Amino acid sequence: MRWRRVGWLFVLPALAVYAVFVLRPLALTAQYSLYRWDGVGPSTWVGLANYREVLTDPDLYGAIGHALVLVVFFTGLPVPLGLLAAAVIRRTATRPVRAVLLLPQAVPLVAAGIAWSLLLSSTGAVNRLLDVVGLGGAARAWFGDSSTALAAVGVVGAWVLLGLCTTLLLVGAERIDPALYEAARLDGAGPWAEFRAVTLPGVRRELWVCVAVTAIAALASFDIVYVTTRGGPGDATSVPGFEVFSLAFAQREVGLASALAVVLVVPALAAVAPALRWSR
Repeated sequence: MRWRRVGWLFVLPALAVYAVFVLRPLALTAQYSLYRWDGVGPSTWVGLANYREVLTDPDLYGAIGHALVLVVFFTGLPVPLGLLAAAVIRRTATRPVRAVLLLPQAVPLVAAGIAWSLLLSSTGAVNRLLDVVGLGGAARAWFGDSSTALAAVGVVGAWVLLGLCTTLLLVGAERIDPALYEAARLDGAGPWAEFRAVTLPGVRRELWVCVAVTAIAALASFDIVYVTTRGGPGDATSVPGFEVFSLAFAQREVGLASALAVVLVVPALAAVAPALRWSR
C-alpha cells in the first residue's frame, strides 16, 4: 500500500499536466460549441444551432468529405507501401537505407509543403520531367488546378507518413522469431508465402497502429493544406482543420469552429476504434 501511494506521487504531476493541456481544452471546446461568440465580446447561448449549421452547410460538410478523401491517400498509400518496404528492408537493406526512408519524418511539415509546392508548380521539376518523357500535355499547376489539388495534397501527406509506417512495421517485423522464417523455408515457402504466413500476422498490431495514426493525421490535417493551397483553388482542398482555423481566427466565429472540431471527433473515433480492436 505504501508503494502504491509513492507511485501515485510520481503519476499525479503527469495527470495534472494532461488535465490542464488536454482535458480542459476539450471541455472548453465542447462548451464554446453551444454559444455564438466572436472570441472577444459577450457570448450568446444557441444550443445545438452550431451543430445544425455544420451538418447542413455545404462548405463545411464538403470539408469533412475532403478529409475522408485524404484518408484514402494518407492511409491507403503509406501503409501498404510501408509494409512492402519493411518486408524488403528486413531481408536486404542496410542501416543507411533505413535512415533515408525515415528522413521525411524529420522534415517539418511546413518545409515539406514549401518544397512540394516548388516541385509541383507549373514550372517545377515534375512538369519538366513530364516534358522530357513526352507527356508535356499532362503538365499543370498541380496545386492550382481544382481537379488535382486535393490529390496533390494527399500525395504529399503520403510521402511524409511513409517513413513512419515503414519504421513501425520494420520494428514489428524484427520482433518476429527468426525460427518461424526458418520453419517456413524448410516447408518450401517462397518469399511471398513467407511474407503472407509469417510477416503479415507478426506485424498485425503495428499495422493497425499505422492505420489509426495515418487516419487521424488525414482528419486533422492543417499544415500541408495551409502551406500549399490555403484551402483553394476555391474550396477544393478545404478540410476541417483549415476550416476550424479560418472560422475561429479569420471570421471570428469561435462557436461554429468549436462545433466543427467536436463533429470531427466522430470520424476520428470511427477510424481509431476498429483499428485498436483488431490489433488485439
